[in-house]
Amino acid sequence: MHAPEIILGLAGVSKSFDGFKAINDLTLYLDAGELRTIIGPNGAGKSSMLDLITGRTRPDAGTIEFGPRIDLTRLNEYQINRLGIGRKFQTPTVYSEHTVFENILLSLPGRWSVWQAIFSRTTRAQLDRIGEVLETVGLAAEGDRLAGTLAHGQKQWLEIGMLLAQDPKVLLVDEPAAGMTDEETVRTGELLLSLAGKHTIVVIEHDMTFVRQIARKVTVLHQGTVLCEGSLDQVQSDERVVEVYLGRKKREKH
Repeated sequence: MHAPEIILGLAGVSKSFDGFKAINDLTLYLDAGELRTIIGPNGAGKSSMLDLITGRTRPDAGTIEFGPRIDLTRLNEYQINRLGIGRKFQTPTVYSEHTVFENILLSLPGRWSVWQAIFSRTTRAQLDRIGEVLETVGLAAEGDRLAGTLAHGQKQWLEIGMLLAQDPKVLLVDEPAAGMTDEETVRTGELLLSLAGKHTIVVIEHDMTFVRQIARKVTVLHQGTVLCEGSLDQVQSDERVVEVYLGRKKREKH
């Protein structure tokens, strides 16, 4: 058995904003092809962690390495994206005035302007790739629709498709189930599970039903550092997690 290949590693990472320590000595390692779910209370540092990985902000201390010894803290957002780290924000950002097909076309690797993408001849390889992506995200029948007319869940899938078109090694997905119907949530979980292995996927999520559907290894963040890590059952039975997160969620429901 080969030891898993670590594709992304954060070691001793800290980041403060105006004196508030958003990330505090955070150490986290991701294996190539794994699906990791990150949970934790609001303000735990989940989105700040994604900002640091993608180069939106720089750490005050610590290292962030991608693959064999690529130091992400020395690169800008564009360079990190080109390496194969794609991020999907909570609110979908699609080209509303363009078709679903055109949205994927615009996302293919290469220096496409909108004008080039829409008016230049699409190659057979590009057509095949677009068809493959639309099939993967369940939008094969919607290629001619304007993206702005899609349902909320479909826009989320389209945006995941736009990331997949770039063939990323790592997908960072922020609260994909937010605002979805139960059926859309289940389909989103199935999509993410189908992508694991081909891609390394990090999912930040609050919906515990959704977390249970996709959970393999779960990391709990609290006050900018790892509180606990393991299977969902291990995490849910950890007294510290119940105290700082799951207990609070139960109280919020009542």
